[in-house]
Amino acid sequence: MAVNLVVPAPDAVHAISGVTIGITAAGIRKKERPDLTVFRLAPGTSVAGVFTTNRFRAAPVTVCEQHLAAGTPIEALVINTGNANAGTGERGMADAQRMCSATAAALGIDAQSVLPFSTGVILEPLPIERIEAGIGQATAALAANQWFDAAHSIMTTDTQPKIYSTQIQINGHSVTITGISKGAGMIRPNMATMLGYLATDAGIAQPLLDSVVHEIADQSFNRITVDGDMSTNDSFIVMATGQSGLKLQSDQDAGWSEMRDALIEAAKDLACKIVRDAEGATKFITITVQDAGNQHEALKVAYAIAHSPLVKTAFYASDPNLGRILAAIGYAGIDDLDVESVKLWLGDVLVASDGSRHSNYLETDGQRVMNESEILVRVSLGRGSVTETVYTSDFSHEYVSINADYRS
Repeated sequence: MAVNLVVPAPDAVHAISGVTIGITAAGIRKKERPDLTVFRLAPGTSVAGVFTTNRFRAAPVTVCEQHLAAGTPIEALVINTGNANAGTGERGMADAQRMCSATAAALGIDAQSVLPFSTGVILEPLPIERIEAGIGQATAALAANQWFDAAHSIMTTDTQPKIYSTQIQINGHSVTITGISKGAGMIRPNMATMLGYLATDAGIAQPLLDSVVHEIADQSFNRITVDGDMSTNDSFIVMATGQSGLKLQSDQDAGWSEMRDALIEAAKDLACKIVRDAEGATKFITITVQDAGNQHEALKVAYAIAHSPLVKTAFYASDPNLGRILAAIGYAGIDDLDVESVKLWLGDVLVASDGSRHSNYLETDGQRVMNESEILVRVSLGRGSVTETVYTSDFSHEYVSINADYRS
């Protein structure tokens, strides 16, 4: 069950002028389940993306990167669930290109203007004929506000859709931001196993969007982890249609800082919803490492804690066996770490300082925090002024069951 994940009502999800969406059930893995989605983008839309760093990257990831690098304006996205088209060799590349060609033919655009995405089981060939037939159905169903349904259609082991939508005022213009994401397991930074699509009707020049998309990802999807496993298909796309009338050309323009912050907030919300709906999760855990000497060591410590199976299972059991956290800090890889300078808090409780258990710490206090569904772990390294935060979940029996039975 998702941890405090709020799904907005359909009428609270705002359409993005310049984006239409079509959805169908192509029968890719399960009959009568919506599993194929097409986004149609208005001419003039800027599009930028960030993708997995896994060397076994899926065919659609490679095609997306090629099409974005070519500089041809992107006019459509096509997304299938149920099959990752990863580890599929030359056939997989050909199938990803066939997805683009079928979408382009249905919309009357160039195939290089289409970005393909796949998610699901790795090492199995796409049922490309079913997908091609479904693309025709999805493009025939294009409509202005299908974000709510699209959030459902891209789900795999997710139990809840992940949706964010807001409207803000910038420079006298009403600007809309709406996005969706999917992901629940095989989640690790750079990037986490997920698909994320964020759109705005603000106008953002292509070079500016290309630059900021990496910053947005680093502050959101690259700060979450569930199980430390990096996927082959991770993709995060930002689209700016320019239909609101707001035009932003450089990071010096009035209103840019507000626009940037709003996009980061949206992406962070979508990223944290992935952790809240992590496979089998019962706890949402925020890990903040402060007073680090640099960003690298802050993140090393944060991820050592977040990836530790012993730490994660202790959270699941609500067991204040907090020496496991100290052990993770110690093996994170900071060779000259002075452990007597380290402090550890669980929620508002100071657990350890000066290299040992804090004199006023009581296990009943630790137990009180561990019983909560949302927990803050805070570490001070006493080495500098850098702070970093990552988000993770616990490990439960259900996580094992879900992944043991995933292909059943």
